Amino acid sequence: MSLFRSPGLLLGGMLASLLSSIGSQALALEAPTGPVILVVSGNITETNLGNEAHFDHDMLQSLEQRETMTGTPWHEGKMTFKGPLGRSLLETVGAQGEIMRIDALNDYSASVPVEDFREHDVILAMSADNRRLRVRDHGPLFVIYPFDEEPSLLNEDVITRSVWQVKAIEIK
Repeated sequence: MSLFRSPGLLLGGMLASLLSSIGSQALALEAPTGPVILVVSGNITETNLGNEAHFDHDMLQSLEQRETMTGTPWHEGKMTFKGPLGRSLLETVGAQGEIMRIDALNDYSASVPVEDFREHDVILAMSADNRRLRVRDHGPLFVIYPFDEEPSLLNEDVITRSVWQVKAIEIK
């Protein structure tokens, strides 16, 4: 029997394939297996715990990574920071908003345009000069802009958005 003579069989196969791909997308954000270091909430479509997306170290490592060698106002000389691209995180959680509130462990928070993560190679640095960032070194996550690549970013507004000790991001 030919598939062309059995439209029901062809249609059934296409429907099964479509449902299979939809089902796999719904399970794209798995639950963390290690300690949670970042919680993303707000206007997002992909979650793994209630209406939030929780990430452990390995989950963040699995996102698209970037190294940024740059000077910062908080360090002497240039350092090489490495971590997931901000836009990769936004894509992973299906961010739909315009503003992010980024909260730090020390209760500092900053409002950051979502556009910053989409238009610039901003990273959530997890290491500096090949050393994992600890809380005492501005970790576990530090918002790093590519200041040396884009000198126009080195201004007071952007500096206040460079949150260290990041613990949560709310998309508004």
